[in-house]
Amino acid sequence: MKTHTEYLWINTEDRYAIVRITDEVEAAVRKSGVKEGLCLVNAMHITASVFINDNESGLHEDFLKWTEKLAPYGKDKYRHNLTGEDNGDAHLKRTILGREVVCAITNGKLDFGPWEQIFYGEFDGRRKKRILVKIIGE
Repeated sequence: MKTHTEYLWINTEDRYAIVRITDEVEAAVRKSGVKEGLCLVNAMHITASVFINDNESGLHEDFLKWTEKLAPYGKDKYRHNLTGEDNGDAHLKRTILGREVVCAITNGKLDFGPWEQIFYGEFDGRRKKRILVKIIGE
């Protein structure tokens, strides 16, 4: 069995952002040489997310509005922020959209359904963060 590990680095200009990372993950799959296997993509920060959905800007705006409605920003809203942080909302938003995705690799390519793409969700941005891409298979 082959294994391959890569790290993607992201630093968003905004506090909240959704970034398509499909091309970078596909490049890692090609580099790995794995033809049949699995690819794990994991946000390595507890205020960021990785998820699969449609690459449509209106939908991305909807995600950001929806998560803000469920977990609004505010220093005085969360016990976590009593530690001096201001990102209690970001931890909750990450939980809503998820930590990671696992994708099948078939014939050396990510095996997606129609319209599926991989996204990084940022909820406490403006600093460098890491994404793990771990590929295993034959």
